[in-house]
Amino acid sequence: MKTNRVLLFVLFIAVLTFSSFIKIGKNEAVEKFVVVLDAGHGGHDPGNMGNGYKEKDIALKIVLDVGRQLEKYPNIKVVYTRDKDVFVDLFERGQIANKAKADLFVSVHCNSHKSQAHGTETFVLGTHRNQTNFEVAKKENSVIFLESDYKSKYGGFDPNSPESVMSILISQEEYLDQSIMLASLIQKQFTTKLKRSNRGVKQAGFIVLHQTVMPSVLIEVGFLTYKEEGAYLNSLNGQKDMANSITSAILEYKHSLDGNVGNFEFVDEASSPEIPTPETIEIPKITEVNTIDNSITFKVQIAATSRAIELQPYNFKGLKNITREKEGGLFKYFYGNTSNYDNAKALEEEAINKGYKSCFIVAFKDAKKISLSEALKTTAN
Repeated sequence: MKTNRVLLFVLFIAVLTFSSFIKIGKNEAVEKFVVVLDAGHGGHDPGNMGNGYKEKDIALKIVLDVGRQLEKYPNIKVVYTRDKDVFVDLFERGQIANKAKADLFVSVHCNSHKSQAHGTETFVLGTHRNQTNFEVAKKENSVIFLESDYKSKYGGFDPNSPESVMSILISQEEYLDQSIMLASLIQKQFTTKLKRSNRGVKQAGFIVLHQTVMPSVLIEVGFLTYKEEGAYLNSLNGQKDMANSITSAILEYKHSLDGNVGNFEFVDEASSPEIPTPETIEIPKITEVNTIDNSITFKVQIAATSRAIELQPYNFKGLKNITREKEGGLFKYFYGNTSNYDNAKALEEEAINKGYKSCFIVAFKDAKKISLSEALKTTAN
């Protein structure tokens, strides 16, 4: 009888333990932060061959190193679009990220130019703000010509056409804020830790970014055509440096989403003067916008987190009048509320002085978010 009781007790403990393992397993599956790492080019597509170095090999080595570092964290899952020297078309790269329900998509490339250009730059999806950005995007997008049946796969997209590039931008608009945030952190790492020449965060129409439905960036880690930089990127030390910086930026980005709002600075603009606002079209040049349209309100977005943060000044570097709205899986935080754009600029300046270096103005019409350019046109009329 006593033996039966002991057996029942042991069985009871075993069931409880097994149940807890199942529960923990489920929680871990839900909480995994998925990062898709994309090494540009591959297989019969070597990428650029500046000074005889192969872009596809350098990009892959950096990506694999980043992956190894991130995989050490139990709450991070790493997915590769390729982990060896094979060709993967741009459409499939995006599909891999989408199927993995990724939280981030990070594509690594090496740059080239006929001049002595050098330095790092990180792109997010957006309109080519100048001809140079369009040329970079055109070069990377031209990979689709190596794919079979690319016309039907990409709906007639033409990498050589500015109009085609413009047409692919809308789908990433809701992720642009976060993409810029990550890109800014990457550039800050390159600049402050590695002292690389900073070419800034830029917007351009990369089709590989267009295929993804999550925050996405494309990193150009340097120019193989610049002799000194090409040799550095082809070296083990150079590849390790770049991988460490990218990893640190991804971890900092995740940390910010996990709720460390008050102590987190999006980017040091003093070292990255080319960071664009998250606007996908050019803002009209309006020197004074004093007309008040009560259906239009301007706010300053200062942060975005995956968890709701209590709206207290101590969480936002002393700023008061903070509001919060949920968009998709993120909580976004706004400072101030005004129908006057000049007042909004003053609020933005105040937020910058408090340490939110990458804050920006957003506009709402009848409580619905609209583009800033549309709001400015409305208030100017």
